[in-house]
Amino acid sequence: MAEQDIPIAALHEHLVPPGLQSVGVDGMHCTLLHAIGLGRDDVDIDTLVKDVTSRVSTMSAFTLTFDRPAVGPFAIELSGWPGRPFTTLVDAVSQATARTGVAFKPEPSRYPHMSTAYTTAGAEHVDPLTLKASLADIDRPLSATVLADRIHLVEQWHDGAHIRREPIAEVLLAGAAA
Repeated sequence: MAEQDIPIAALHEHLVPPGLQSVGVDGMHCTLLHAIGLGRDDVDIDTLVKDVTSRVSTMSAFTLTFDRPAVGPFAIELSGWPGRPFTTLVDAVSQATARTGVAFKPEPSRYPHMSTAYTTAGAEHVDPLTLKASLADIDRPLSATVLADRIHLVEQWHDGAHIRREPIAEVLLAGAAA
């Protein structure tokens, strides 16, 4: 595999110090909504999937470009753009989830981003300046463009070390290949 073919997440997995848990390439995702306090057993899943599908299946697929990793308060993340089509999806999923009538704390991701590492035990010892310098030393372009043509509804939780998710449904945007 040529060096330029390596996924952006894999380029800096070796830079993750104790106190941060790397997200593997297979776990990379761009969260639309964290519905804290809401689990799959709390709602009628079929109704929720139908509502989300009716809201997003007419939205056109679009591309997101993700840039160099940055150190945030809880993660190393790649910010993406453009934000407007992403926010439209966030709003649609948030409205459908609110229509379930079940109380939850919505924490929508108001901007497109993918986390490549999350804080975990020992995070208080991570030196952000050293980590930022290490990320800055990656001397190649790290941006990548991906097609956003579907969303995945999942039940998600953090087990103290990793983000875990259980698939519920995949919903295609307009123009997506099945």
